[in-house]
Parts: sequence; structure tokens; C-alpha cells
Amino acid sequence: MKVLHVVDSMDPKKGGISRAIQTMAIESAKMGVITEVVSLDVYQLPLFNSHFTIHTLGPSKTPWSYSSKLIPWFLENISRFDTIIVHGLWLYHSYAVTAALKRIKNLWYKKSKLKIPKLFIMPHGMLDPYFQRSSDRKIKAVRNWAYWKLIEGQVVNNADAILFTCKEECRLANEPFKPYHPKQEFIVGLGIEPPPAFNGLMLKDFLNICPITNHPYILFLGRIDAKKGVDHLIQAYERIVSDMISNPGTSVTNNSYNFRNGIPKLVIAGPGLETPYGQKILSMVKSNPFLNKSVCFPGMLAGNAKWGAFYGCEAFVLPSHQENFGIAVVEALACCKPVLISKQVNICHEIKGFKGGLIDEDSLEGTYNNLKSWFKMSDQDRKTMGLNGRKCFENHFEAVPATERLIQTMNAI
Repeated sequence: MKVLHVVDSMDPKKGGISRAIQTMAIESAKMGVITEVVSLDVYQLPLFNSHFTIHTLGPSKTPWSYSSKLIPWFLENISRFDTIIVHGLWLYHSYAVTAALKRIKNLWYKKSKLKIPKLFIMPHGMLDPYFQRSSDRKIKAVRNWAYWKLIEGQVVNNADAILFTCKEECRLANEPFKPYHPKQEFIVGLGIEPPPAFNGLMLKDFLNICPITNHPYILFLGRIDAKKGVDHLIQAYERIVSDMISNPGTSVTNNSYNFRNGIPKLVIAGPGLETPYGQKILSMVKSNPFLNKSVCFPGMLAGNAKWGAFYGCEAFVLPSHQENFGIAVVEALACCKPVLISKQVNICHEIKGFKGGLIDEDSLEGTYNNLKSWFKMSDQDRKTMGLNGRKCFENHFEAVPATERLIQTMNAI
């Protein structure tokens, strides 16, 4: 089987889709599937070239990510593939695939008998109602509704099937747009390969970037973006610190916090500090003397430094307002780390079932409650929660079974 993945960008700074495609391609290759990727940027992944080929047709133009090269490339190459998977919506690449397929079917198919590949759409949470309901996206919501009526509705409804990463994503996708009637829907999941075994070089590489030696810390790793709730995280952490300062050794309810090794620092790792929102986060931290000493911004982490951050942390935290899957959440689970997340992280139900973390609302109060509950837990309960998280990873989020489900789905249609 030959599969073509179509995506706007393979740059990992733009989100987890790049990582998801890499994992699918690498694991599929082990199962005899030949994979190619076409993207509308110039980002290459040289380390993975032995597993799959990347065709970069960028840089694209306009906010729509338009590329005049894409449809001609499809018309020339599309018959080489058995299956096409389009990752993400609302940009030119999803329209271009369907436009090229329509042209082949209408103009050439009857005469030349060209093979028409099956078309799957994997929205990666881009049909989540959050994007239509968020108060700061009112203009974009109107734009998306119009775009759905003109273009994207046809892309989704005419595809052979829509692929979802979890049950909650599938459920939510049915809410924001009408008419929504895809031919078929499948929950194929998403997975990551198990992390490399811990070694001292990992922690050393992380501490070289974020010098907090011998001090416990909790970890946020992701884009520093309003959707991720980083401002609530900063404010909730500040409230925990205020509890300690005003009532040393106790909380406001007279239940002891478990700060055996001191108040953990907060590491906020990821790209986005240069954005207006990132600058707002920096200002919040710098305006408070304690936060300025206790919050670390190491930037985007990769390789040993990333795994060192995961293995060295006390817990992982993500109070996101919308998170379709959350690869970093799964990476934390795989490293036996408890996760403190919001109900808006779509895989929260699987995590709750295994008692692998704490889950609350995507609000300041919910974030504070998660931190407060975590800091009151015993060392043994924290360890047990981390082990439960690893079991959750092994049962739901490992790469091999997720890839097998994907291949079975592609073969079944």
C-alpha cells in the first residue's frame, strides 16, 4: 500500500500534527506501507528521510496557505497512491486535494482509467465547537461558517471517511457545522512510540537549558498560546504560593501541602514567547518577585532535553481550553508522570478511567484546584498515579496499535 499524507506544514513549532504524521509514517513502514508526505512549507526532517519522503512545495502564500504548485503536483502524482490522508482543515491543501480528485474523475477517469485513491480527512480537532464559540474568535467564527458553506463542507462530506483521534473528538465534530454528513466516521486513535529509557544525559541537557538543579518542578510543555490556558496556570501557581506565604506549612483549609523538598518551581517550555500573548505571560511573571525566581522559560525543547524535562518533573500540567489529543500529555503518561489537565483535553476520559491524573474545569479555579489537590497528595499516591498513567499509555496511546487500526481502516474501505 502507498499512502500520501497531505499537510499545511511539517514544522513542529506549529503543533502536534507534524509529530503525528512522523509516527504514522515510521510505524507504517515497519508494516510494509510506503509513505510520502506533501506539505506547503520548506521544512524538512532529514532524520526521517529513510522512513518516508517529504515533498515540500512551499513557501505558501496568503493566510490561506495558497500554493500554485499543489494541484499540478497532485494531477501528476496522485495515481501513484492507494490512499490520501489530509491532515487539518480550513487551509488551501484540503481544498486542493478535492479539486484535483474532482478534475481527474470528471475529465480523465473514463478515458484513461487512472486509479482514484481513497480520500480520508483527519481534522485533528479542527471541527471542535470551541473555535466557533470562543469569545475572542467571533469574526473567525463567521468566516469559518461561510467557508464551510462554500468549500469545507464539501471537502468533509465528499471524503470516503473522516478519521478521529478519540471518541470525544468524534462526538464534538457533529456540533458546530451543518450540513455535516460524512460518508463514514472512524475512531482510529493516535499514538506515540515509547520514550527512550532515562539516562543522566537527558537531565543534564535539560538542566543546561533550564538551570534548576536539585529543585522539584512541575512542567508545562507546549505552545505558549491563549488556547493553552497558560495565564490561568501562572495565576493558579501564584495563589498556591500565596497560600504558603500567608499560612506557612498549611493551606487555607488547614490541610498540609506536601512540599517536602520545597515549593516546586514551574517550567513553561515551548515556542511563543515572542508573540503578544507570550509577552503578556512574561510580564505577569516579571511583575512578581517570587514568580520571577520560580518560573523558568527554556523555550522549545527537543531530543534529550525534552525527555530530561519529562523524566525530571514532579507532574505535567495542561489547563487547555481546547486540546484535541495532546501529544505532550501522552508523552508525560509514558514517562510515568501524573497529568493535571482540564476537561477540555479530549483524552481526559481515558486518563480518568485509569486514574492517571487530575481533571478539572479549564478555568482559573479549576487549574488552582488541580494544583492544590496535587500538592496535598502523599508521595505514595503521586507515585501510584504516575504508574496508572503509564498503564493508560500502554492501553490507549502506543503507536503500534494505533497504526494497526489506521491501516485496517484504510484496507476496509
